[in-house]
Amino acid sequence: MRRFLLIFIPYAWLLALFLIPFAIVLKISLSDVALARPPYAPQLDLSQGWEGLRAFFAGLDFDNFTFLTTDDLYWKAYLSSVKIAVISTVLTLLVGYPIAYGMVQAPDRWRPTLMMLVILPFWTSFLIRVYAWKGILANEGLLNQALMWLGIISEPLTILNTNTAVYIGIVYTYLPFMILPIYAALEKLDGSLLEAAEDLGCSRLSAFWLVTIPLSRQGIVAGSFLVFIPALGEFVIPELLGGSRTLMIGKVLYEEFFSNRDWPVASAVAIILLAILVIPIILFQRNEQKQREAEG
Repeated sequence: MRRFLLIFIPYAWLLALFLIPFAIVLKISLSDVALARPPYAPQLDLSQGWEGLRAFFAGLDFDNFTFLTTDDLYWKAYLSSVKIAVISTVLTLLVGYPIAYGMVQAPDRWRPTLMMLVILPFWTSFLIRVYAWKGILANEGLLNQALMWLGIISEPLTILNTNTAVYIGIVYTYLPFMILPIYAALEKLDGSLLEAAEDLGCSRLSAFWLVTIPLSRQGIVAGSFLVFIPALGEFVIPELLGGSRTLMIGKVLYEEFFSNRDWPVASAVAIILLAILVIPIILFQRNEQKQREAEG
């Protein structure tokens, strides 16, 4: 019974908060837009028995997925979102790994303070923090004023409402999600392995690349997934910092749901987005399982 309860609780959680909403979205993606409330058809009417159930399934089709292939807006939005998410993930890794490594190398008495500083931004609303970047990156913002005061530039730089501002916002927002898994992986690293590598003739840089990086691979992968997955479907940061020039699938979803009120097409877009996210994770897990079986 205890084993059953331990398994049942997480599966019930997934069923309630993932599988059931996913089934609803999938059903809407196979429906047709309608001038009604809710704005899609067919509706399931169990009062008609099997006839109603048969009519319900007969009204489902894949026309919305076919429509997505006929309009280049959608595939351009997918490609742009993947590009921005990948670049943002790489930038976050380049910034976050040295910070995590420095935290591990710091004295033990400083680590709780450094950990608190990493988590500190979460004490403020996400929306307020993104709005603050609008004031920093604007033409008359703090960044341009500081650069002009230092004499680095003679006229303000156009950063806001560009992809550069989106990269800055994503890296700043999701940096803790990259730092924490890498820090957890580096903290478990056995220092004697680095000493052994140096005794065998490796320099500190070579030992870092040959020992530290491979042993922290799990933290790098976990942090990359934690950044890439939300960044791919991000809406708030591109809307506030990127403006109309930034094309991301999250903005397209918002427009389809709330401006066009085309719930079936929006649901089809969401299903494809979920597939883009889930397939790499499944392939990675299978590769990890094969490596563990080969090592075993």
